[in-house]
Amino acid sequence: MLLALEKINVLEGQTLVINDVDWKQFEQILEELGEKRNSRIAYHHHTLEIMTPSLEYERDKVLISTLLEIILEELDIDFWCLGSTTFKSEILQKGLEPDNCFYIQNKAKIRGKKRIDLTIDPPPDLALEVDLTSRTYPHIYLALGVPELWRFEKGNLQINVLKNAQYIEVESSPIFPNIPLKNLIPEFLNQCKTQGRNKTVRAFRTLIKDYPIHNGKTII
Repeated sequence: MLLALEKINVLEGQTLVINDVDWKQFEQILEELGEKRNSRIAYHHHTLEIMTPSLEYERDKVLISTLLEIILEELDIDFWCLGSTTFKSEILQKGLEPDNCFYIQNKAKIRGKKRIDLTIDPPPDLALEVDLTSRTYPHIYLALGVPELWRFEKGNLQINVLKNAQYIEVESSPIFPNIPLKNLIPEFLNQCKTQGRNKTVRAFRTLIKDYPIHNGKTII
C-alpha cells in the first residue's frame, strides 16, 4: 500500500495531494477509502487529490441539485441522479467523483446497473461541480466525454457544453433551452439563505410550473 490512509485526516474544506500514484495504487486507495465517505477524489497524470467538502460547499451542492431535480420533475423529464459516483478510465488514466451527476438522455442505458463501466456505458449527461476549493477538472470531464458541465463558483453558474472536443461556455442549457438558469439558480440560492429552504423550494417549483411545455421541452 502506498500509505496508511486511516492515519491521514483531511480537514473540512481541505485537499490532500498525493503524487506518483500509478493506476494499481489508485485502485487500491479507492478500495481502502470505501464508498461510505464524505471525501471526493480526482486522479490525473499520476496525481491523486482527496478533498473533504466544507459546510458551504455541501449546502450549495444540495440546493442546486434540488432545484435541478425540480426542473426535471416539473417538465416531466425522466432522469437518474447518481450523486458522487466514481467515474474512471484505466485507458485514459483518469478518474473523478463529481459533486453530483445526472443521466437524462442516456438514462435507459444505465437503468438497473449497480456499477458504471465507462468502457461500455456512457458518462453522465450532466455533471455539477461547486468550485469553492478550485478542484474542478474540466479536462477530466472532457476526456471522459461528459456532454454538459455546470460549475458554480463565487455565486455564478457557468454552463459548459462539449463541442468539437472542447467545452464551450453557453448562456443556456441545451436540456432546458428556454429557462434562464444562470440567473435563476443564483437568485434562488440567495433567497434560500434569507427566507429558508421550504419557502424557496415552493416558490421555485411554482415558477417552473408556469413555463409552458411542448414535447418535453420548454417553449416561450
